Amino acid sequence: MYAAIDFGISNIDAVARVDGALRHWTQPTDHIPTPELVRAVLAGVGVELASLRRLAVTGGRHHALPDRIGDCDVVGVGEVQAIGRGGQVLVELAGDDPAVPALVVSAGSGTAVVAARGDQYAHITGSGVGGGTLLGLGRLLLQTADPRAIDALALQGNPNGADLSLADVISGPIGRLPADATAVNFGRLARQDLAVRREDLAAALVTLVGQVIAVTTINAARAQQLDRVVVIGHLTDMASVRRVLEQVGDYYGMRLTLPPDAGYATALGALYSVRKFEC
Repeated sequence: MYAAIDFGISNIDAVARVDGALRHWTQPTDHIPTPELVRAVLAGVGVELASLRRLAVTGGRHHALPDRIGDCDVVGVGEVQAIGRGGQVLVELAGDDPAVPALVVSAGSGTAVVAARGDQYAHITGSGVGGGTLLGLGRLLLQTADPRAIDALALQGNPNGADLSLADVISGPIGRLPADATAVNFGRLARQDLAVRREDLAAALVTLVGQVIAVTTINAARAQQLDRVVVIGHLTDMASVRRVLEQVGDYYGMRLTLPPDAGYATALGALYSVRKFEC
């Protein structure tokens, strides 16, 4: 039995391999990590700390933990390595070759872009635009920071209710971009004071965040000459965000792989960094 915990800015994610099966669990981040919190988080995946010889931890807050809790060694894994390794593991679990170099994009509270080449992991770029941006602006524009509520609204909305499209600006498509592609995020509201539907505001907000992540990713992948791109992080839990990422990838001729359960990938990367398993 092996386990790992990712202490992120917004979420705490735990994964465990028990009797050959992977379990995962998440909860909001609201406390500095302590041994008591570790025990409570592990309980979410049905694991007792006393049953572990080693616990892998990662994320910005994991440094608050001691090197040992009871008889269990607490092993810290750098976030860049955990992100890159997590993307590789998800590729392998999907039946693809994890040895193929990849760009792994962690779309969490912010966005981190990591090149994974074998067992070498390097931070390439990133953006402050991510899930924290989406929820913060959601609170201001939509009066909710609930990602499920924002997702549901965005799926019913039209971003061009708030955005300006290419059709509005140059009367048609340009290059690979169709006429309804975004020309100016929230540009329609810059022109005039409009009463925009809540659904359209949500769609425009998701479009803004998703486009920043996708374009940053595509530019980084081309600069690094990497054809495989894997997007992880809890933002990919939102169908509306996945739709925007896939759309932008299509515009620029680059497939962005969006694995299921990608929100747990960084914890999974920490787990597999400490102990190698057969998938």
